[in-house]
Amino acid sequence: MQEETSLYLVPTPIGNLQDITLRAINVLKEVDVILAEDTRTSGKLLKHLEINKPLRSYHIHNEHQRLASLVEELTNGTTMALVSDAGTPAISDPGFLLVRECLKHDVKIECLPGPTAFVPALVKSGFATDRFVFEGFLPHKKGRQTRLLQIADEQKTVVLYESPHRLVKMLKQLEELLAPERKVSISRELTKIYEETVTGTPTELLAHFEKGTIKGEIVIVIEGKQ
Repeated sequence: MQEETSLYLVPTPIGNLQDITLRAINVLKEVDVILAEDTRTSGKLLKHLEINKPLRSYHIHNEHQRLASLVEELTNGTTMALVSDAGTPAISDPGFLLVRECLKHDVKIECLPGPTAFVPALVKSGFATDRFVFEGFLPHKKGRQTRLLQIADEQKTVVLYESPHRLVKMLKQLEELLAPERKVSISRELTKIYEETVTGTPTELLAHFEKGTIKGEIVIVIEGKQ
């Protein structure tokens, strides 16, 4: 671990605990403080890794209030690791504001490579990967229709996240907006026992997912407009 680095962005497993890197483990062992989206979730991982470090909450509801004090600690020599509940921090998770503020104050940041859900989902879809657009989570109400219309007209592969209870509604919206033959790939429970990837038209996917309860985090990959 380089002495001049103050903030480490550390990816954590999205399901399978074996997916954490040796480097990530070493960093978590060596920093002074670990910032976690949910201390209960990260606490379980740290217990599994036999790491005992001060754990503080840093999430979407308190990140604005915590920025100034965290940056002050970092500039005074405290080393910190930022983790999200799963995957790479700041990818549709808290972290962006802290990174931006650290850069303003010349705090050295290092982002470790590691797990993130959209990459395996994109590769498994079989759609073009040379050019793609990552949309993250779409807004639930204001601006959602505009974004969906843009996606419908996008020639590059589109990747986005969705919650299980909104998947069917999303597929119905895509069924209305996309050309009938345009394919969509749905990946859920990535790296876990019940991992599933299903590819087809929105109509075909609706027939599959309307059958029962949908569980797990969802990654939607949409074929580019031809």
